[in-house]
Formats: sequence, C-alpha cells, structure tokens
Amino acid sequence: MKKNLFTVLLLVASAASAQQDEGYNIHISFRPFKNQYVYLGYYFGNQYPIVDSAMLDANSEGTFKGTKKLGGGVYLIGFPDKSRFFELLIDKQQHFSVIADSSSLPAGLQFQHSPDNDMFNSYQQYMTVRGREIDDAKKQLVSAKNHQDSSKWAGIIEAKNKDINHYRENIIKNNPSSLLAVLLTAMREPVIPAASKQPGGKYDSLYAYHYYKNHFWDGVNFYDDRLARTTFFDTKLTKYFQQLVYPDADSVIKEIDWMMGYASISPDMQKFLLLKFVNRYINQQYMWEDKVFVHLFEKYFANQHYPWLNAQGEEIIANRAYSLMANMLGSYAADILLPDTAGNNTPLYSVQAPYTLVCFWDPTCGHCKETLPKIDSIYQAKWKAMGVKIYAVGRETGGTKADWLRFIQQHHLQEWTNVFYSKNEDAERITQNTPSYSQLYDVQTFPTLYLLDGAKRIIAKKLSFEQMDEVLKQKAGN
Repeated sequence: MKKNLFTVLLLVASAASAQQDEGYNIHISFRPFKNQYVYLGYYFGNQYPIVDSAMLDANSEGTFKGTKKLGGGVYLIGFPDKSRFFELLIDKQQHFSVIADSSSLPAGLQFQHSPDNDMFNSYQQYMTVRGREIDDAKKQLVSAKNHQDSSKWAGIIEAKNKDINHYRENIIKNNPSSLLAVLLTAMREPVIPAASKQPGGKYDSLYAYHYYKNHFWDGVNFYDDRLARTTFFDTKLTKYFQQLVYPDADSVIKEIDWMMGYASISPDMQKFLLLKFVNRYINQQYMWEDKVFVHLFEKYFANQHYPWLNAQGEEIIANRAYSLMANMLGSYAADILLPDTAGNNTPLYSVQAPYTLVCFWDPTCGHCKETLPKIDSIYQAKWKAMGVKIYAVGRETGGTKADWLRFIQQHHLQEWTNVFYSKNEDAERITQNTPSYSQLYDVQTFPTLYLLDGAKRIIAKKLSFEQMDEVLKQKAGN
C-alpha cells in the first residue's frame, strides 16, 4: 500500500494499453481529498504504470474517462501524493462508480454497477479477516509450550487454510466467467496426489517434481493479457523458471518459445513476456544464459518492431546481443593480435596449451592489482602443471604502457603471454568499423577472465579465478 505508483517501464515508449472503442467511465468519490488529482494505474510486473488521472472537485468527486476500453486486470487508484493506493478490478464492465474514504480503506470501499468489484471487495475483506486469524494462530503456535498446544494451533491453521481454499473454489465454481475466477484459477498451486493413491502405494523420487511442473500452468492461458495486470503472475513466472525449468539454455528457450507461441495472439501479453525475459537475461546470472538472450534477439527483435519499444530500447537490446554473439559459451574465441612486452605482435591462437586463461586487466585498476598476483600464485601452484597458459591483455585506460610493464616486472608475471591493448589500437579498430577486443569479449569490468580449451573454444567465462579453478578441477577429473 505504500509503494510509489508513479513509475516508468524500462524500454517502453507508452504505458497505456487500449484495445476497443467502447471507452471507460469510472466515477470516483474519494474523501477527504478536494481539488487534487488522483491516479488510475495497474500492475505490470514490478511496475505500476499510470493510465489516467482525475481532478477531484470540492465535493471530492471526479471521473476517469477515456474513449478506448482499458485492458482487463487489477487496477490501482492512487492517492494524490502517489504514496498509497487501493485496488479494483477492471474487465468487461467499465462504466461504474467507486466510493472511498481514506480513513476506512479497504473495509469502507463501495462500488456501484460493478458486480466484479463487489465480489472482489468481499473476497479481499474475507482474506483480511482470515489472514489475521492465521497470523494470530501462528503466533500461538510459536509460543506453544507443549505438544498438545502445538497440535491444536497447527490444526487451526490447517483448518483455516482449507476454509480459504474452499471459499476460492466456490467463487471459481459459481462465477466461472468472472475475472476474479480467472485470477484465482491462475493462482492455484498444483496438489500432488498422495503416494498411497499410486500403484504399489509409492512413487519414484521424480514423480512429485514432474507432476508439479506439468500441472503448474493448469487453467492459465498465455494469451489472456489480464494476467499481466496482476501482482502474482510475474512472481509465478519467476518461480517456474527458477525452480522447475532445468537450468540450461535449450530448456529455457523451449519454455520461452512455448509461452510466446500463445502470447503472440495478445499484443499486451507479448509485450509483458518479452520485457520480462529481456530484463531477466540481458545481464546473465549463469554463463549459459548468453545463448538465451541471443535467441530472444534473433527470434523476437532482430526483424520485428513493436509500438511499445522505442529506438533506444531496440539499440540496447541489439548491442547487447551483438556483444554476446562473439563470445557465447562453447563457441570459438575471437583471435587477438596485440604487441607483447618486446613489441612483437602475438596472436592468442599462437598459444598452444590444453587450456588458455584469457585475462583482460587494467594496470591502474585496484582490484586487478590485488587479483592478478593471486592468479599467478594459483597458476604456479596448480595450473601450470595442468597445462594451463595465461594470455593477459593489459588494457590502457588511465595508465600508461610504462605502468603495464612495471606491474609485470614487479609481480614476476613474465611466464604469462602479456600483450598491451592501447587506446590508439582501440580507436583504430573503431575507425575501421571493426569490433574492439573489449566488445568481442564483452569486457565490462576488470579483470575479466575466459577459459579456453585446446581448440580455443570458450568453456567458461566471466568467472572469478576461484571459480575458474573449480572448472579446471572438474575438467581435469574428466
């Protein structure tokens, strides 16, 4: 209730979503506010876009009005200072009245000519009462002094949760075409059948996982854009990908394409999901996620334009994809040709070794000054015996070539293949319309590490040297 309503969606050119020409007219009486604006917004993932505003008159009354019908979902009416809001449903019926008083929300909220909101209001009040009862019971359970009391309060909590589920199921059963029924259906968690009901009275260890995953989206239509305007759908998506989808690129891509196949029917749901996936994978949490983002770009953005995505957004997505294409996990690393400490141009591919660690660093970087000697220590102690060689690219930023040479000498890094990437070399590549080495290796921080196999394929990237050591342990054990 205290989140700021006035937010802007990343990469989105316009927040309003309108489909039909019937229009909406929502009259509001909102005491005690007078001669002030109140706001109409909706949930959209973690954002709260404003779709309209209404000036309240001296009688605390105003009207949200538009010529095009609003997309259905859970909407918000925000206070004049945008620090608080209350919820309402908007679906097929978009001509109704709201009566509210800030001193008695949400209990005192009333609606006229809106059966959806009468039902929603009753549901919210019911859930508020039951929620308090369950919270009180949980407090009693925590403070229970014996097993008998613990069992008593645990039983009360279980009974009240069953009452809630029964209440929800009755709404779905008795009002199947209502928006609230659609939302409650989508909020359901799969209930795994008891093992006793299975052949032999048991099931294997993967049965529960597969059942839960296969039924996770029961009753959910990915072309129903009303789900995008809720608080729970974004969370449900996150849970699905974090806990139920096998963590590799092909599995994630398969799930995304499955969802997008349905969502493409609905421009608003397509927009919601694409923004969700782009914002999730534009900065990778795991190395293999580079393939997911590149797939998103190639399939959904490279040859398509969307009215909700401005030119800056398109450029950000494209540039990020191109930065990843050259260094995807499993691909051959781009060759590097730069002068070594003797001034001789030394290619990366001239380094012959079962494993090559490519290290981009900056001699003026404090973290590099701390980390590179540690990398050399583990190289001398372990990696050299494993056949690892290091190709270190010293990037000129604020320092000079002399700083680079001095650091190599002081820390005895002469066994490494050290090359210098000057500002002039970088500028020359740009002038020739050639990607810089920093672009080819997506260098955003120093040091940036890549581990290559004997054929110079990327087997790990952008990890700490401790993580690289773990990768090498696994490879050496294979």
